[in-house]
Amino acid sequence: MLDLLPEETLREVVDLFVRLVEAAGAIVIFSGAVVAFVRFLLVAVRRRGDDGFIAVRLFLGRFLALGLEFQLAGDVLRTAISPGFTQIGQLAAIAAIRTALNFFLSREIEREGRGVGEARPRAVPGGGGG
Repeated sequence: MLDLLPEETLREVVDLFVRLVEAAGAIVIFSGAVVAFVRFLLVAVRRRGDDGFIAVRLFLGRFLALGLEFQLAGDVLRTAISPGFTQIGQLAAIAAIRTALNFFLSREIEREGRGVGEARPRAVPGGGGG
């Protein structure tokens, strides 16, 4: 029952999935970069100060982190069909690099987000505001 698809057909299907997942990651990164660039231009024209630029960086960083997750998923899929030791080693290296990038990027997003959050006045919960 496990041999429903010949290995070559399974490789082709997985290769298609890898391309789709990697394309999704590239689209996420590209669309985030485009929107972040537009936001950057708006902040630059308005001359808001550092908080506006930090907000743009945080926005772009979230897209980069998500895009890296998609790219890592594509790498995992690529090695899912009878991987050799070389492929496993390459996946381990790529996963380590992307995970480290994602970790430091997430840490930076969190730190900057707290900084921006502390600089803004906070709404009082249940305060009605009106």
